[in-house]
Amino acid sequence: MLPTKNGVGPSCIVLPPGPWATVIDFLTERFDTIPRDEIAARMLRGDVLDVSGACISPQHAYLPNLKLYYYRRIDVELRIPFEEVVLFQDKYLVAVDKPHYLPVTPGGRYLQETLLVRLKRKLGTDTLAPVHRIDRETAGVVLFTLQPHTRGQYQALFSERAVEKRYQAIAPWRADLRLPMTYRSRLVAADHFMRMCEKDGEPNSETRIELLEVQNGHRKAHCDGHGESLFARYRLMPLTGKKHQLRVHMAALGMPILNDQIYPEHLTKAQIENDDFSKPLQLLAESIAFRDPVTGQARLFESKRTLAALR
Repeated sequence: MLPTKNGVGPSCIVLPPGPWATVIDFLTERFDTIPRDEIAARMLRGDVLDVSGACISPQHAYLPNLKLYYYRRIDVELRIPFEEVVLFQDKYLVAVDKPHYLPVTPGGRYLQETLLVRLKRKLGTDTLAPVHRIDRETAGVVLFTLQPHTRGQYQALFSERAVEKRYQAIAPWRADLRLPMTYRSRLVAADHFMRMCEKDGEPNSETRIELLEVQNGHRKAHCDGHGESLFARYRLMPLTGKKHQLRVHMAALGMPILNDQIYPEHLTKAQIENDDFSKPLQLLAESIAFRDPVTGQARLFESKRTLAALR
């Protein structure tokens, strides 16, 4: 296994058949937003390797099917001013309380400012890997494994629905909706950036929704700025794990989660990435419970974070 650099593991790419004379010719075309001189500099620094860990130079001849490993770099990366908290750690498992806005894994414009890379640096381990993920905008409990040979056992808990996940959310209150209830629908990827949408067909997503409290007669502006609405605190229990499931289900019921920038009204990518930390999505992964498949112990990990207070 190739080492990490400053907490970042290498990405992998297999060279396809093509007309390129050298590896740098391909990389310059493949990563067209990075200047050729910068790619050459990274290769000379040892940021592009073959499967054995040997450095690939800018002059290296192009060989189809060659497997390359490369280390991503982001020259200017915004610091996310919120800190994660380790709730639990043994030799197999790490449970972490993630803040709002922090991505779980590297991607796009986030590399060092991700939960995985921060934890690798903090804990001093290269073998850390997430068992599951939550949205960048969502706060709360995330599980990581430390041992590659037991990772599959923990991941199977989620695929086999052997985990009880509980969330809290702040959203508009509907007096006409009888709760608790279970909402089911078919979720598929939408045409728009990042979105999921509901389609006709066999349901593939299921969420249990409970009412915890309603604002005590105090009215405030709805999050979209139109009219006024009472807000409530809900407990959400996803029985499936589709992308954006809770956000889509609440919006479909006419109760979009407070400060949601994607549902029901879709903002542009630039609007979503405007780095405004003042209005966190009011969605919290408050707890995860399961029977540990390695130790046999009953596990319950609970977030110490809270959502907005209702008055």
